Amino acid sequence: MPTKLYSSIFPSIFFLSLIFLFLYSTFLPLYTNNDSSSLPTNKFLPSSSPPCNLFKGHWVLNSTKGKPFYDDTCPFHRNAWNCLKNKRDNMGIINSWKWVPKDCKLERVDPWRFLGLMRNRNIGFVGDSLNENFLVSFLCILRVADEGAKKWKKKGAWRGAYFPKYNVTVAYHRAVLLAKYKWNPKQSVVSDEDELKGIYRVDVDILADEWSSIADFYHVLVFNTGHWWGYDKFPKETPLVFYRHGRPISPPLGLLDGFKVVLENMVHHIQKEVPKNTLKFWRLQSPRHFYGGDWNQNGSCLFDRPLEEEQVSVNIFYPFFNCNFKFGLV
Repeated sequence: MPTKLYSSIFPSIFFLSLIFLFLYSTFLPLYTNNDSSSLPTNKFLPSSSPPCNLFKGHWVLNSTKGKPFYDDTCPFHRNAWNCLKNKRDNMGIINSWKWVPKDCKLERVDPWRFLGLMRNRNIGFVGDSLNENFLVSFLCILRVADEGAKKWKKKGAWRGAYFPKYNVTVAYHRAVLLAKYKWNPKQSVVSDEDELKGIYRVDVDILADEWSSIADFYHVLVFNTGHWWGYDKFPKETPLVFYRHGRPISPPLGLLDGFKVVLENMVHHIQKEVPKNTLKFWRLQSPRHFYGGDWNQNGSCLFDRPLEEEQVSVNIFYPFFNCNFKFGLV
């Protein structure tokens, strides 16, 4: 009798064990407390066979879009930039555009899986409003997976959030030029013929304070700069003047040359001082999208569709259009 009982129960136990092992191996990556010192790049970047380039593709109007992840009540919105709350025209059409890579499938972001993969890790964004705008939307999406998310502004962060369910911090550090810069008013009042009101001193070899002490905190860092490097931000009355080792660079650098030197110094610092196992990305910039004038000339953002390919080169911000850098951060 015991032999018959054993022979009838054993197959069931064996079968249940296989199911358990399958479920365990499937969900383990999402819930395992991985060693944060090891962050393999290929774990987070999309993969396919054969490899594809996610940046080559086109925008399509998606009539079967899924339910939005968030609405105008997301606490991480900036009121002045909350297009949903401020009733921006054509938001339905704008949110219906979908990027479709040429030779691969790009799935919709999964906040639960993403935070599961990033458990016990931190993600930092450093740069100008391009990174900030992305961060705000990103935080609102991730909040779906952890409604207990709290605002986080430490270590010099301009804004951010902590997700306690996963022990993940995502934050933005505002450093529009990446390098340290400060306003120096004009000292001499003997002559005002040159209309110079003062200068913005840029120390090309010194980091902006907002991100000078974050290298050991973040496991992923995303850098950008670009839109502030223009004469609309720093006209001849209030120009950028570049310093190295505490002294003005001689001969003086123009805006574009100063931009190159700052980038070279910042990238050198990142490669030297940021831990090698930190995953680092460098974002470029978006084309200008103002209609009827620039941002400071009563321009407005009336577009409800992406720029066509031939329009991009006309609206691109000139420093990156004329520069070719190999940063090697990823």
